[in-house]
Amino acid sequence: MNLWLKNKRGILQKIFTTILLLSISVPFIYPSATWINNILGHKLYFTFIMLIIALGTLSKKVMLLFNQKTNPAMLMAASFSLIIIPGALLLLSPRCNTGLLSITDSLFVATSAVCVTGLTPVDVSSVFTREGQIIIILLIQIGGLGVMTLTSFFAVFFMGNVKVSHQLTVKEMISSGTLNSLFSMLLYILGFTLAIEAIGAVTILYSIHGTLGMDLKDEIFFSIFHSISAFCNAGFSTLQGNLGNPLVMSNHNLLLITVSFLIIFGGIGFPILVNLVHLLRYYLQRFFLIKILRKKSVKKVTHIINVNTKIVLLTTIALLVGGTFMMLIFEWNQSFKNLALDDKLTHAFFNSASTRTAGFSSVNLSLFSTPTLLVYLFLMWIGGAAQSTAGGIKVNTFATALLSLKAILFAENRVEIFKREISKDSITRAYGTIFISMMVISVSLFILCLVEPNISLFKLTFEIFSAISTVGSSLDTTAQLSVPGKIIIMVLMFTGRIGIFTLLVSFIKQKPQKNYRFPEEQIIIN
Repeated sequence: MNLWLKNKRGILQKIFTTILLLSISVPFIYPSATWINNILGHKLYFTFIMLIIALGTLSKKVMLLFNQKTNPAMLMAASFSLIIIPGALLLLSPRCNTGLLSITDSLFVATSAVCVTGLTPVDVSSVFTREGQIIIILLIQIGGLGVMTLTSFFAVFFMGNVKVSHQLTVKEMISSGTLNSLFSMLLYILGFTLAIEAIGAVTILYSIHGTLGMDLKDEIFFSIFHSISAFCNAGFSTLQGNLGNPLVMSNHNLLLITVSFLIIFGGIGFPILVNLVHLLRYYLQRFFLIKILRKKSVKKVTHIINVNTKIVLLTTIALLVGGTFMMLIFEWNQSFKNLALDDKLTHAFFNSASTRTAGFSSVNLSLFSTPTLLVYLFLMWIGGAAQSTAGGIKVNTFATALLSLKAILFAENRVEIFKREISKDSITRAYGTIFISMMVISVSLFILCLVEPNISLFKLTFEIFSAISTVGSSLDTTAQLSVPGKIIIMVLMFTGRIGIFTLLVSFIKQKPQKNYRFPEEQIIIN
């Protein structure tokens, strides 16, 4: 594959240029072929072609960033900025909004979309036209996949090959532990993502067909938009009031369950999904060999699921079950009181899944009781898994810190789980991430309180937790923020998407490892 790409440098660019020329020439050569002319002359067709060419151009620019030998975190931050600014300018265009969008709000929505947060100071359904909503979902898809992942994929196509050093940089950013072909790996990520989103869109379409008062074209767009928004953990919706809109509040359990599982799949991360696919493939092969081919001796493989996957899955399940249970207890006779039993169970599960990562809401959050909102804060702070579209300190970090605390309480000299010892470096990074997160939240809250004296402390706290964890839930606070307040939230969303610890480390020059050790001393603690 790499040899083919190297020999056919720029082949995709030539193909799309040819298609674009055909789009111009065919109507003149074959004016009677109306169906071809309708396709080639459609604005969506031209938009698609121009988008591909723009991605190719952007990919070449990104490759120039690689040559600067900048660390991956800085490259990631720069690449997100390269998408946010043009995205904001596009949203400002008259075709994309109804004229009620300010420059600050446009930049805010673009940042929220690329950082897959979901906070917005304006109503997406009424302020943005269909073209504007398409721009938003494209920004979400690019932000969810990762700008570097997407542009590197197109760079391989448009440029023919990528230097080994560049490949290693991309693999470090997506935490790939393999030295397989960069193209194959990126193609796998893109294909896996699009396949899950396609299945989600079809299921959503089935669940809403004929129930929302939309024609088929609008239903298809609704399904695609919400499938991408859910899997990328963005939380944007084209319905007024999000998924708490009366149209889907009741009798749409399949919609809410589908969105919930898309959120969960996006929130556990690509490495975990791949690990689960490998496990499924292994058991299917064993079943085929033993049950179909009747083989008596089949080699058994152990440790298909690694420790990281086990920790993420168990912690995620525990948080989902615990969150669902607490929401049922606190909201049974509150915001859920007018719902049927199956609707109550579905809404509790949906909000538990969405709280940690996505920011979708099936109920107006201002109707929730204070205990439920405190549960929201805790779940938002934890977030999803590392190397996923979710934010927060990550379930990996939370689980590692809990295991370390258990070892301390039981006077164990090392942290062990599943017959494996967790490295001291992982434990140190976990505590460092938690400390830095609390520091950033505290400082941000202090500054935001000075900037927004008329908004309650709890609402500001909720907004900050939501922004830094790229969740997108809000107590109707975002629209009330002043311009400085919105800028602070934008910075928090951007920081949360890159990763607080990762971004901080990128600004600090790493010291070489020391070959000596000083005598050890005990510090009196507590």
